[in-house]
This record gives sequence, structure tokens and C-alpha cells, in this order.
Amino acid sequence: MGKKLSASLLLFMAVMMAYSTGWSAEPVTTDSGTTSWMLTSTALVLLMVPGLAMFYGGLVRTKNVIGTMMHSFAAMVIIGVLWPTIGYALSFGPGILGGLVGWDNKYFMLQGIDETIMATQIPEYVFAMFQGKFAIITPALIAGAFAERVNFKGYAVFIALWSIIVYSPICHWVWASDGFLFNLGPMGAIDFAGGTVVHISSGVTALVAALFLGARRGYPRNVMHPNNLVMTLMGAGLLWVGWFGFNAGSAIASNLVTARALTVTQLAAAAGAFTWMMIEIFQHGKATSLGVASGILAGLVAITPAAGVVQPSGAFALGAIAAVVCYLAIMLKNKLGYDDSLDAFGIHGVGGIVGAIMLTFFIRAPWLVEAAGKSATKSWTIWQQLGVQATAVGVTIVYAAVVSLILLFIVEKTIGLRISENDEMSGLDHSMHGEQGYGLINLN
Repeated sequence: MGKKLSASLLLFMAVMMAYSTGWSAEPVTTDSGTTSWMLTSTALVLLMVPGLAMFYGGLVRTKNVIGTMMHSFAAMVIIGVLWPTIGYALSFGPGILGGLVGWDNKYFMLQGIDETIMATQIPEYVFAMFQGKFAIITPALIAGAFAERVNFKGYAVFIALWSIIVYSPICHWVWASDGFLFNLGPMGAIDFAGGTVVHISSGVTALVAALFLGARRGYPRNVMHPNNLVMTLMGAGLLWVGWFGFNAGSAIASNLVTARALTVTQLAAAAGAFTWMMIEIFQHGKATSLGVASGILAGLVAITPAAGVVQPSGAFALGAIAAVVCYLAIMLKNKLGYDDSLDAFGIHGVGGIVGAIMLTFFIRAPWLVEAAGKSATKSWTIWQQLGVQATAVGVTIVYAAVVSLILLFIVEKTIGLRISENDEMSGLDHSMHGEQGYGLINLN
């Protein structure tokens, strides 16, 4: 009897101590639904990389198909090593160097998050891997601007440096809780899934790289036909599917916000493709498969920063506006004569800018009410948020352009980035990899 009384007394004291200190014997658990969705989203975003490889690979000449697709797969390999080693720490660690970048020793090699469950009730491993897929696809997008004319070794070194020195700081500014763009204004710069972090940074870098390296030999005098538009369409389809993970996964939840993001992603892609198709029909009398694929991407890029704040009507509008502006940007490129080979800037850079700026005019009313409640003056208008968005876009453009130009110069002068005339004429597949994509005799 005495033993039972003692045990009961000890149990009572333990409960009282737990209550008084706020300690809970209950372990922190994951939300299985959210975790399952984030695992799925992570896989979907990774699927976008081979999708991009197919999209880009089909657009180049036969002699460059393997070399072009290797740019995407190399990003999976190189950034796949760099991100867990130092990229995650630089992007999401506490700010250092005046907030230029983040760092925390526990994030080095992900060694300190082995048992960490985030506030969103998912293992931090899942969040780190999800964000790692964004870090992979962003430098892969750049390759579309200088396709068919770069040294593979130089490209590998460039994207490694770019990921550390350009991508990680911008990611920290926009998405880390202490990033200065994250805290600009009462609600921060809106970038739900990567309009500035992914598309503007890569698109601007693509333009700088295209101008720095110069045009492909024979461009624009010689017509350079795509080798396989069937593969390009398949790639566009995979990108569209993967984008649901890209955008809806960025809710880091499995709830109403996730459903909204998924819905507007679908609508913007369809609106972009429809608008591009109509432009071609009215201007040329026929719709092209490449036009439809370009419209899909324009709509997807534009909705990326806006997916958490706009309603379906805004998604339709952003997709259509992006298609028109991106179409005009590509027409302007053709007139100016610079060789953005696969329109990395024309689609991703321009589409990202359109989405990041124009989303301001389609923000949900409750978002503005919440922003007003958090502001010092208890008021917040779309024009004030437009200033925040423009600041984020401007900072991203300037930083990405300047630092990328420096990195391009360093790599070109040390390792070499532009391949020789002989190598370019024989094609990347043979000169860089000793292979042929299709085993065909005619390499032109």
C-alpha cells in the first residue's frame, strides 16, 4: 500500500512540475498529411529538371542534344552536393555579414537537424530537400541562354559558384525569416514560390551570359531548327505537372492555401498557352507547338510569385499578360539580334518580372487588410506594396547581373567558358562528351 502511495505521489509531483515549467512529456510529432504532401512536392520539383532537359534538349540541333540535356543533369549532381553541404546553411541560417547571407554550423552537412521537427510539423530534412530542388533547377534554367556554345567544365564551375554567391544570398533575403526583403514592409516582398529567387535571378543571369559570350557561330544568318519538338512538348508537359509541387508545395502545408496555389497554377498555365496560341493564329494564321509550350511556361512563371495571394481571376490575367509580354520580348530579341538561344530571359526573366510586379494589382483583399493591421500607420495600399515589389525586383536584377558578370569573366579567363570554333561546329555531344544523342550520321 505504501509503495502505491509513493508511486502516486511521485506521479503527481511530475505532473505538477511539467505543468509549472511548460514541459510536456508528449514528443513533438509530424503531421503525416503535410509531410506526405511535401515529400510528393519534393519529387515533383525534381521531376521538373529532366523535364527541363527534354524541353531544352528538343530545341537545339541534333549535334548538341546530349550536351544541352547534360546541363540540367549536371545541375542535379553539382547542386545536389553543394546544397546539403553549405547551400542550405547560406540560404536559411541566421544572417551574417550584415544580412548578406545566412550561416549556422548546425546546417553544415545538415548535421544538426537529424531530429528537428519544424513548426509546420514536417521534419526539417523534408524542408531542406524541398528547397534543394529549387536550388537545382535555377542554375539549370540559365543554360538555355548559352546553349550550343559552352565548355562543360566551365559551365560546371560557373553554376557551382553562382549557386553559392548569387542564389543563396537572394534566397536568404527573400525567404529567410530575417532576410531584409522578407521583412520589407508589413508583410515583406511577395514571392510565394520563386518569382525573384528563381526566375528573375536566373533570367537576368541568362541575359548577361548571352551578351557576354556572344552569339552562336552563324546566328542569326543560319536557321537553327529544333531537332525534336516532340521531346520539347513532353518536357513542357513534365514541367507543368512538376509545377504543382513547385507552387502548391511552397505553402509548406496541406490546407486551403495549398489548394489555392494549385488551382491558380493550373489556370495561369492554361491562360498563358491560350493567349500565345491566339496571338500566333491572328498574326501567322497557325498555332505552333513551340508557341503553346512557350505560353505554358510564361503563365507558370508569372503565377509563381503570386500563387499564394491571387484568386482565379488574377491567375487568368497574369497568365495572359505574361504571354503577351514574353511574346513581345522574344520579338524584340529577334530585332536586336542577341542570342538568348532558348529564350531563358525572354520567358523566365521577363515572366518573373511581370509576375512579381503585376501580382500587386490582383492581391486578395484579406491580405491587404492583414498588411494594414501590421503596418505602423494601420493602413497599406496596393501602391505601397507595388513599391516593395519593385524594390525586390530591382535588387535582384542588379545583384544577379553584376555578380554574374564578374563570375562569367573569372571562369572565362581561368577555365574557359566559350568553346572553340572547331568544337562548336562539331557539336557539344562529340566535343564535350564523346557521344551522339541519336546515333545519326547527319549531325547538322
